[in-house]
Order: sequence, then C-alpha cells, then structure tokens
Amino acid sequence: MKEKEAKLQFSSFFNLLKKSQPPVMLLTIAVIISLIETAASLIVPLFTREFVDQFSAGTLEGRMISLLIGAFFLQAIAGGVSYYLLAYSGQTIVANLRRRLWKHILHLPIPYYDNHRTGETISRITNDTNVVKTLITRHIVTAISGFISIIGAVIILLLLDWRMTVVMLSAVPVMLLVIIPIGNKMYKIAKGTQKEMANFTNVLSEVLADVRLIKAYRAEEGEEKKGEEKIKGLFKFGIKEAKIQALLSPLIMLALMGMLVLIIGYGGVRVASGALSAGDLVAFILYLFLIIIPVSQFASFFAELQKAMGATERIQGILQHEVEDLVAGIEMRAHEKAITFDNVHFSYENKEHILKGISLTIPPGKITAIVGPSGSGKTTIFSMIERFYKPSSGQITFANEDIESLSLSSWRRQLAYVSQESPLMPGTIKENLLLGVDREVSDEEMIYVLELANSKEFIFGLPDGVETEVGERGIKLSGGQRQRIAIARALLRNAPILMLDEATSSLDSNSEFEVQKALKHAMDGRTTIVIAHRLSTVVKADQIVFIEHGKVTGTGTHNELMESHPLYKKLVEQQFIAS
Repeated sequence: MKEKEAKLQFSSFFNLLKKSQPPVMLLTIAVIISLIETAASLIVPLFTREFVDQFSAGTLEGRMISLLIGAFFLQAIAGGVSYYLLAYSGQTIVANLRRRLWKHILHLPIPYYDNHRTGETISRITNDTNVVKTLITRHIVTAISGFISIIGAVIILLLLDWRMTVVMLSAVPVMLLVIIPIGNKMYKIAKGTQKEMANFTNVLSEVLADVRLIKAYRAEEGEEKKGEEKIKGLFKFGIKEAKIQALLSPLIMLALMGMLVLIIGYGGVRVASGALSAGDLVAFILYLFLIIIPVSQFASFFAELQKAMGATERIQGILQHEVEDLVAGIEMRAHEKAITFDNVHFSYENKEHILKGISLTIPPGKITAIVGPSGSGKTTIFSMIERFYKPSSGQITFANEDIESLSLSSWRRQLAYVSQESPLMPGTIKENLLLGVDREVSDEEMIYVLELANSKEFIFGLPDGVETEVGERGIKLSGGQRQRIAIARALLRNAPILMLDEATSSLDSNSEFEVQKALKHAMDGRTTIVIAHRLSTVVKADQIVFIEHGKVTGTGTHNELMESHPLYKKLVEQQFIAS
C-alpha cells in the first residue's frame, strides 16, 4: 500500500513539474555539464596518484602537472556552470508554477475562499513552491551525479586494489543503516515544520489584515499569545531538526575518520609490502571522499524529496479545485432586459436554506430596493446575481436566458458594484479607479466621472491628486471619500446594471449627502438594485421588495407597501421617529 502511495506521489510530482514547463534543453545541458564535473572529479585522484609517484621517484613531468591543473579547472568551471544552469532552471520552474498557481487561485470560485484560510493559501504559493525549487536546484542532480561518482569511484578502486576496496566499503552498509532511519525522521520533522509554518503564516495574514480592529479592542495580548504558540511550535521543530543534525554530522564524521584510519593503516602496510605505491594510497583516500560525501548527502536528498512530495500534494490540492470558466457560455449582448428570480432556493453547503423560493422581477432601467430585517438574505441575493454562488434549485434569468448559460466574463461586465465598506486596493486612487478596466481611459473621461461622483474636488485637493496612495484597504481616506471613489469606479466601468449594498449606511450626514448626490448620477438610466436598512433612502425607488426569512413577503412602491405590508410600515415609522 505504501509502495503504491509512493508511486502516486512521484507521479504527481513529475506531472506537476511537466505542467510547469521546465526548460528541458537547459536542464539537459546542466545535467551533461554536471556529469562532466563528476568525470573530472573521478580523474583528479588518478592524476594525483601519478603526480605523487613521479614526485617520489624524482621524475616529475610538466605534462602531469598541466593535466592535474587542467582537471581541477575543468571540475571548477563545470561545477560553476552546472550550478548556475540548474539554479536558473529551478527558478524558471518555480516561477511558472507560481504563475500557474496565482492564475488558478484568482479564478477559484468564492466558495473556495469561504472554506480555506488565507494564510494557508499564501503558504502554498510561497513555502511549498520554494520546497520544490530547492529539490530541483540543489538535490536532484547532486543525487544523480553523486550516485555516478560512487559507482565510478568503486569501479576504479576495485581496479586499483580490490582487497583495500572491500575493507573500505565494509563501513558503507553500517553508515546507510544509520543514515536512512535518520532521513525518515528528518522527513517527519520537515513535514511538521511545513504545517506549522502554514499555521503561522495564517495567523500573520489574519492579524495584520485586521490590526486596527485588534488595537481598537485591545486584543494585542490575546493575539500575541496565539503568535507565541505558533512560534513555539516552529521552535520545537527547529530544535528537533537541530538534534538530528547534531547526531548525523558526528556520525558521518566518525565513519569518515574511521575509514580514513582503516585505509591509512591497512594501506600503509600494503605500501610497505610493495603491493601499493604511495600514489595509490593517496588516490584511495581521495576516492574515499568521493564515496562518503555523496552517501552522506543522500539522507538530506531523501528528506528534501519527501518534503517536496508533501508540498506537491498540497499544491495539487489547490490545482484540483475547479476554477470559474470566464468564456464558456453565450456571449451576452442584451442590456435593457429584466432580471428574474424564479423560485430560487439557496443554502451554504447543504445547511439550512437562506433563500426559500425567492421569485421576483427586477425591471430594466428602474430602481429596485431590497429591504428587510438583518439576516433575511438580501446580500445573498446580490451574491447570486454576481454568480458567486449557484442556486440550489430554481433559476435566475436575464432576457429569458438562465444567467448560468451566459459567459461569466460578459455577464460580470454588465455589473458595477458599490458595497457598504467600499474596499480599496493598496495603491493609488487612479489604480483603484481603473480596477478591472480593460480599455484606454482618457484624463477627460476620468475627470468627468470624478465630477459625477462628487469626488473631483477632494481628490485634486490632495497633494498628489489621483496619484495619492490610499493605504491598506483605503485607510488613508475617510469613509465618504472611499464611497465616492467606489462610485466613480462604478461609473468608469459604465455597466448597465448598478448594485448598491448599503452604500450610505455607515456615513455621517454630510458625507451621506455628498454620496447620495453622486449616486443620483450613477443610477441615471441604469438598472439599479439597492440593499438598504435605512428605509428613508429608498422611498423613491420604483419598486421595493421586502424579504423576510429568505422569502419575498411584499413587493410594490413605498406607498403601496405602507398600505399592504404591516412590518414594512412598522419599520418605516420606527426609523422616522428615531430620526
């Protein structure tokens, strides 16, 4: 079973590399040059043997010195070139892998983000891809060349003196018996370290994203403890790894020194008897290093290989999630058409239904307000229109076409969205205005939409104008300023359907007045859907839809609902009295 699982892991790993478009020619050249380096390293002891024997006999030739120096230079140059080419190939593979992951993650549907923590996803893109890169650039070819080095060294040693070779190699199985279990232990520690690192990254990303909330509630101490726990976890794994290394290094050194003493002692006897020359003994010692060093590196290689297998499994876990297909479906052309919900039910992951048989029609070019108590499903309706989620049953149509049959790209181009928070991306005001715009926008057009959104005056009053940095999530601007920039962004998108989710609920009266003026321009001539708790803002809507517990319980104008819908009338009266 374990063997089958290992084969599947290897298959998955190489499939991942294949799809990451490795530079095959460059890798081939790197491997060939690495083999040349290995060949040069195998020749050096032979030349050294001749050098020592000639020097001992007083017959040292200039040609031998030249050959020895040439072999050293060939080994050094080949080593440098192969290292660079391997590093370049590894960086290329990991860059392609990260591009593929980044593109995939950006196109994952919203339910993925509902079920996965941000830090975990970040760790897949950064830490796990780095593990794959390390294996490629440092360990795979080193393992191949090391294996060839061992085979070549053993063959040459057997030809030189098979008795000494057998004596020397008798220590290798003992070393392997020690190194392989230690390598397995290192794998488990490395896997645990990767998991702890993902958890720590998750804590960092979540805390830093909401640092103002934490400070406002004086929650630093609690978050400090959470971070401390993760740091302690990483520390423990680091100490475990240090203990293994502290055990492994002396064992390898002990084995090396033991073999050296054995070869020098036994070899000295062989030299004294005339069975070996002094040059042969020096060559034996050099070949010993060509065997011991790769053997000691195998433990590290297998540990890194296992880490890469685990990283591959986690990366593939993301890549196997189905992404949104932006182009499949009917290219949408009709604009002035109604959006219709026909008996739509929806629940998150088979839990209790949030929408329970919603049926409503949103007429084109009109203002439709969706109102009702908190938790009644208003924002979920917006999510359904944006196709963040699919109905559990029923359908949503546009121009008598199920919106699921329309191409996602062409459908979302028809929508402009202004939310209650109006989040801004880190960067400049201009970059935020142009978010998702796939056409050239002139300065005149930008100034025009800023005027319509009542934001030109305050933006051009800033020292850097539209090039002003807005900070993390737009924190350098006020709520009203962010809202007006969001409205300008929606106007610049020039979409026929405008969606406003509590666009003024968090503003003071002055900011609300400015935003309302901007919204009036934005809604002109568009199909507008408004979610509102503050009912005074939607009394002039062409249609008001009242939602309760996931059901439509009333539809009509303000006056009609005041007469026919007791709860609507009660809420209106409560809000007007409160104001």
